[in-house]
Amino acid sequence: MDPWTNTPAATGTWRLGDRTVNRIGFGAMRLTGTTPFDQGAPRDREQSIGVLRRAVELGVNHIDTAAFYFSATRSANELINRALAPYPDELVITTKVWPGRDASGAWWWATPAQLRGQVEENLRQLGRDHLDVVNLRVPPSRRNGSIGEHFAALAELRDAGLIRHLGVSNVTSEQLTEALAIAPVVCVQNPYGIGASSEDRALLRRCGELGLAFVPFFAIAGSGRESGPAARDTEAVQAVARAHDASVAQVRLAWTLHQGPHVLAIPGTGDPEHLEQNMAAGRLSLSEGEMARLTGTDAPDQPTS
Repeated sequence: MDPWTNTPAATGTWRLGDRTVNRIGFGAMRLTGTTPFDQGAPRDREQSIGVLRRAVELGVNHIDTAAFYFSATRSANELINRALAPYPDELVITTKVWPGRDASGAWWWATPAQLRGQVEENLRQLGRDHLDVVNLRVPPSRRNGSIGEHFAALAELRDAGLIRHLGVSNVTSEQLTEALAIAPVVCVQNPYGIGASSEDRALLRRCGELGLAFVPFFAIAGSGRESGPAARDTEAVQAVARAHDASVAQVRLAWTLHQGPHVLAIPGTGDPEHLEQNMAAGRLSLSEGEMARLTGTDAPDQPTS
C-alpha cells in the first residue's frame, strides 16, 4: 500500500449530506500559482493537472474550489475539469459563492438575485449539471449581519436541482442558526488552526453536536492569513515536529484532524511533494500531552494505576 494514501483506515470519513468523504481533502486555491489575494508566477499547467490526478490516486475525494480562484492565465475550476472529467462517482466538489471577481480581478459581492449567475458560472467551468456542495461565503463586513436573504436564494437553487447540498463559510454561530432555520446545512467552512479563539472553538464543538462537517481553512497558514508563508511557528509546534520527524505543516494538519471526527482538512498545494506530505499528515498521531502543548493548555490528568 502506498504509504501516503489517504485511506479511511488512516484518516476516517465523514458525511457531507448523502456523500461520504475521506477527512483529508484538497484545496484548489493555489493550483494557479497565484491566489486571489497575491500575485506570483503562473504555475505550470501540466504540473497542476498532475497534482490533481495524483491527489485522487491518493484517496482524495473532496475538492474545495471557487470560480474566483483564477489568475491571468489559469482557472482552478478549469484545471479541475481538465484533470478529472469525467469525474469519479465518489468525488465531491465543493465551491463557494457571494464573492466574485471581474475579468480584471477586481472583487465584487453578489446580490441574492446574482447568486444564480455565480452558481451557473461554476457549473460551466467544472462541466457539471449540478454542484455537490455550495458554501455561502460571508464577506467580512457582514460577519455580524443577517445572511438570510442570500441563503434563502441558494436554497431555491437547491430546490431547482442546481445544487445538491448547502454549507456556510466565514460565519458566526448566530448566522449558522439563521441558515439552519431556512434549509439544511451540511458543513461550516471557517478559518481555524492552532491559536483559534474560544468563539471559534465553541462553533467547532457545536458543529460536532449537530453532526455537521467543520472544514477549516488557513489551518497551516494561520487564522487571517489569506496567503504567503505559514504563520510563525511556535516553539511548541517546532518541538512536536522534531519529535515526530515531521514538518510543521504536517503537525498543524494533524492537530486539526485531532479536533474531532467531524473535522475535514482541505490543504492546498500545487507542488507534488507537498501533496504527498499533506496526505502523510493523516497518519501522524499526537499524544494528549502534545495536543495540550500545541493548544496552549495544561495536559490532562493521567489516570492512576
